[in-house]
Amino acid sequence: MSEFPHQEHPSDQFPGGPDEPTTSSPESVTEFWEERYAGPEHVWSALPNHTFVQVVASLTPGRSLDLGCGEGADAIWLATQGWQATGYDISQTAIGRAQQAAAEKNVADTTHFEAVNLDEWSQAPLPDDQGRGQYNLITASFLQSPVTLDRIRILQRAARLLVRGGHLLMVTHAAPPSWAPPEMASHGDFPKPEEDLKALDPDPRFFEVKLAETRRRPATDPTGKPATMNDAVILIQRIR
Repeated sequence: MSEFPHQEHPSDQFPGGPDEPTTSSPESVTEFWEERYAGPEHVWSALPNHTFVQVVASLTPGRSLDLGCGEGADAIWLATQGWQATGYDISQTAIGRAQQAAAEKNVADTTHFEAVNLDEWSQAPLPDDQGRGQYNLITASFLQSPVTLDRIRILQRAARLLVRGGHLLMVTHAAPPSWAPPEMASHGDFPKPEEDLKALDPDPRFFEVKLAETRRRPATDPTGKPATMNDAVILIQRIR
């Protein structure tokens, strides 16, 4: 029995406006993200996301999977808290940096990072053990991409890989950052928690919604001044 209806159709990344490139070619998508990470400097800070930490800090460690892990900060933080942490990202460069950071934090033995195209992953056959699940926690922080990405299908597959009692955590940008120009609000992709929840459509026989809300967190604008961010947070638990 399917917990979600069938649909045909990383990492504090801001969703792009209408002028951002879009593509459906897997090769072009990979090239886009490799170019994003092509510079010598890290793209993201080595710190885990504030909202992510708030939500998962009280959960019992187990096996975790971070979708769109970027340079690995969230997965590495989970490993330091006792989790067996896996991270997927389409960019091999980002994965290499995550592996290096895990070694520097002495958690290489409890982390696994792999270059994975999540659109292709979401369409692949489920593993043989999917009936009992694989992960105690699956996270997707800011899985909002200016190139083609079927985010909802990816998250629906992720939910099917949870063990009973496991959690799926989604954190997305609910609004532009406080320093952004007004036009970003009208052109960007900023889904509300209730909109994402409706699209996910979790079957209440299998899943319980634990959180569906917007949280404000402190941030720093590009000039170094204090600012704020609004995160949409959804936490779903598999109950059977």
